[in-house]
Amino acid sequence: MIHFFGNTNQKIFAVECSSPLLDEDVKKLTWLFSEAESLSVKKIEGVFLGTRASMISPWSTNAVEITKNMGVENIRRIEFYVPKASVKEIDPMLVVEINGLDQTLFDVDITPEKVMQIEDIASYNQQEGLALSDEEVDYLNALSKQLKRPLTDSEVFGFSQVNSEHCRHKIFNGEFIIDDQKKEKSLFQLIKQTSKSHPNEIVSAYKDNVAFIEGPTVEQFAPKTGAEPSSFEKTEFKSVISLKAETHNFPTTVEPFNGAATGSGGEIRDRLAGGQGSIPLAGTAVYM
Repeated sequence: MIHFFGNTNQKIFAVECSSPLLDEDVKKLTWLFSEAESLSVKKIEGVFLGTRASMISPWSTNAVEITKNMGVENIRRIEFYVPKASVKEIDPMLVVEINGLDQTLFDVDITPEKVMQIEDIASYNQQEGLALSDEEVDYLNALSKQLKRPLTDSEVFGFSQVNSEHCRHKIFNGEFIIDDQKKEKSLFQLIKQTSKSHPNEIVSAYKDNVAFIEGPTVEQFAPKTGAEPSSFEKTEFKSVISLKAETHNFPTTVEPFNGAATGSGGEIRDRLAGGQGSIPLAGTAVYM
């Protein structure tokens, strides 16, 4: 079931629950939504703009996580919707127009397309913009012959993603032949050579998905032990600073802004997974 909070002239929060909300849960959510009124209705009339039913937004993921931390356990999804009249211009890639908010708001009634057998991989590559090189098309054609069957659309598309420059660094790691002379190092090896020749304060590079340099001695005010209640104390330790650049986004052709949100999440993940783990303190964003 879906429970609505808010004001039809400003913003409506739609909360999908696996069971009816308790009075205490309603109070918590009212507070969370900046004192938005709980609307005891099954349907709200009007034309609204909001997230597609088939795409859960990063905002929703965070909101549901917050409610779990507040002790509200039965919430599956939260999205917000604004009246169309209050918005001058929309990005149709991000939001859709919805005529009335009701209990079917999050229903996805899409029949999956049938698996396609790809007979002409080169033409399919051009048609779908998969950016496969001639060598990759030849490889897939040879694989199709070896398997004695056409490859499916999902297999060809999957290959285009896992064998992409982002995942494989084919150009960065590829052999360079200039004027018929094979170069000693690839682009990636040349980049790595910089830190090899001048390590300076580098602690770790090109080992994890994040690099580390020597940091200053810092003072930390923290509990004496994390395993049991204890008093706080000041301690000094030699810090190590992590450096990270992240390009991995949710497909930006589908959702450019929420894609950037996913990219920043990936950056934090890689910091936490580097070495023995780290604490993200600050992040910067550059959009190109």
